[in-house]
Amino acid sequence: MAALSPESLLSVWEQSVRRHPIDRALLLFAVAEPHTPPDSLADAPLGRRNAALMELRRNSFGSRLDAWADCTACGERMEFTIDSSQLPSPPRNSNTTMEIAGYRFHLPTSRHMARLTDTAALEINTQQLLYECAASAETLPDDATALSELLDAVDSAMEAADPWAELSLAIRCPVCGHERSFAFDIATYLWEEIDSHARQLLDDIHTLAKAYGWSEPVILALSDTRRAAYLGRVQA
Repeated sequence: MAALSPESLLSVWEQSVRRHPIDRALLLFAVAEPHTPPDSLADAPLGRRNAALMELRRNSFGSRLDAWADCTACGERMEFTIDSSQLPSPPRNSNTTMEIAGYRFHLPTSRHMARLTDTAALEINTQQLLYECAASAETLPDDATALSELLDAVDSAMEAADPWAELSLAIRCPVCGHERSFAFDIATYLWEEIDSHARQLLDDIHTLAKAYGWSEPVILALSDTRRAAYLGRVQA
């Protein structure tokens, strides 16, 4: 998988900036897997999508990821760094369905998540996802207790089958010692980096075009080192 070049980064940014986060993630997925038919990407398990986005991120910006989270106990902002090599290996199992308690379920996909965007409550989301992923939702139990037990079983089985669908990181607050886990969303993380790099690149193009009269393609054709060298001279 190739890294994002300056030209492709600006193109991706331009196409993504006004899209819904799910559509944006699918566009990045298409960039990460250019040989996969675009129409099939929405039906790929979330773990496969996220693993592809992580590889695209690693090739474009490196393996180090700087992140932060607020302690839910004392409010301290915790800054930390992880390396993509520390994350669990993406599952190699190509199965996209599983059978639990006699019911068959599909692993969650972008298409499933898109159908839940109008659902506000987490509890409703979780239960609705169960129905969305069920091969035959009409056969699921009506009893609330039985449905809750099935939901727990499905949640555990899906987490084991596709851990990259929702990566979870465990951290300890250095101030109060409280331990917590939080979901790491690679699609959002990668997009925020692309957005930041694109806006900086546009500033650089503006500066060099104004100083030298160069066109955007000429400036983008410069290596990062040469572009920085010219910027340094302009700013001096």
